[in-house]
Amino acid sequence: MIPFPGRLPDGSLVQDADPAVWAESLTDVADAGFDCVDPTDSWLRVADLDPARRADFVAICTDLGLAVPAISTSRRSVIDPEHGDEYLAYSHRVIDTAAELGARHVSLGFFGPFTPAQQKALWFWTEQGVRNPDDAATRTLAVDRIRDLARHAADLGIQIALEMYEDTYVGTARDAVRFVTDVDHPSVRLNIDIGNLIRLHRPVDHWSEMIDLCIPFAGYWHVKNYYRIEDPSGLVMSHPAPLLGGTINWRLAIRKAIEAGFDSPFLVEHYGGDGLGVCAGNRDYIRQILRGRTIRT
Repeated sequence: MIPFPGRLPDGSLVQDADPAVWAESLTDVADAGFDCVDPTDSWLRVADLDPARRADFVAICTDLGLAVPAISTSRRSVIDPEHGDEYLAYSHRVIDTAAELGARHVSLGFFGPFTPAQQKALWFWTEQGVRNPDDAATRTLAVDRIRDLARHAADLGIQIALEMYEDTYVGTARDAVRFVTDVDHPSVRLNIDIGNLIRLHRPVDHWSEMIDLCIPFAGYWHVKNYYRIEDPSGLVMSHPAPLLGGTINWRLAIRKAIEAGFDSPFLVEHYGGDGLGVCAGNRDYIRQILRGRTIRT
């Protein structure tokens, strides 16, 4: 749902809108050929709807033939310096709501709100965002809070995926593996959203190295691609791309994941242009890859 903003043209929140507004966006999703949707809380915080409005959301999805296999959260870090306790409680509500809706996956992250510079930029990743503190106590708090959420998730049959994102405790492949290993809970995996890293205008690890390191820990997975240009002068530029274009070879990455036993859903994403149309193409591309693997095995 990232092509759909959380605010309407009049400035009001989708969260507070009439369910008919939700239905309009979800109808677009169904018309694009999708039979599953992750509501993604940058669009709609399903976990914060009262029971009647949540029932309205479920009814719309049911009428459109849309299942909800997962719920992703965005910029609601459980170690946010101002709202960490609030976001921890919210994350518990997300887990409860996922179970209520029949979803089996929840994606969480440690990335913070957009800075003023990011809000003004054409592409927000070209400006420096909020960094997680280089502080042992805060990192320990992050581990403890994710472990707390994991215990709750395990009781309900939910799997947590931690979204890889720059300048967080899961901001590189090695840091991500170290963090999930420190949490050491079977209900916690990694959301290997390496598109978040490939798009950065700075040096980053090669995509294949990130995949190889993180695949053993892969869970619910956000996938997108970027064209990345590195000039010998040190200049780096990036732009959103469909999965079958761009820098990351998703055919190879997905094959490696399947061979390693990956069995979670994919969330297709794209920024800019007709994002929903590109997502539909990305879905079809993934299905073609999976059909190919089925034929060979």
